[in-house]
Order: sequence, then C-alpha cells, then structure tokens
Amino acid sequence: MNRVRIPILKLYDYLLVSIQWELDDQTALQFQEDLLNKIHETSANGVVIDLTSIDFIDSFIAKVLGDVIGMSKLMGAKVVLTGIQPAVAITLVELGISLNDVLTALDLEKGLEKLQQELED
Repeated sequence: MNRVRIPILKLYDYLLVSIQWELDDQTALQFQEDLLNKIHETSANGVVIDLTSIDFIDSFIAKVLGDVIGMSKLMGAKVVLTGIQPAVAITLVELGISLNDVLTALDLEKGLEKLQQELED
C-alpha cells in the first residue's frame, strides 16, 4: 500500500514541516525516519513543525512527536513546534510528554522568527 508522506521542505538552513492531516501510526513512524534522514542529508540546524491542522493526537503519536524532537536535537537541529491546538496541548501534558526545552510559537511565521533568533544567539 502506498502511504502518503509528509512533505519536508528545506528553506536556507531550516526544514519546514506542515502536518496537514491526522497521523496514523505508520505515517508518524515514516515521518520520523524521513525527517531524521533529511536533517542528516541537509545538515539543517533548525526544524519547524507546524501542527495547526491537527485537532487531536493519541498517545502513540504524542510519543513519536516527543521522540522526533529529542532525536532532532541529538543530530544538532533545534525544533520549534507551531500551531498547537488546545486539545493537543492538553494531551501532551496529560501524557507526560516532556517538551521542557521545546520552542513553541503561534504560527509558522513566528516559528521561523523564533528559530532564527535562537540560532543567532
């Protein structure tokens, strides 16, 4: 079965990801692999993951998201999450997904600005 892959765009030294639909487990795992490979290939030093279109995440997707952030950091890329909906924020906190050092912003534009500021410091 052919799975739809989440597009990962390169912009300067950053990768931009806009997740436009609810993720199933397979798509989430494929995204994790694709993103880590793209960080490796491009030597990107920042990633913006936009979740504006996501209204709900389950515990598995939340864990994968937390893992993606941790793995990206290990590879030298800072991650900014943007567009987190209230229900998603509640789920992440309730599941104990640690986002202590994760940068967040209201939208993609603000997320890019925050990433630039962080990387200039």
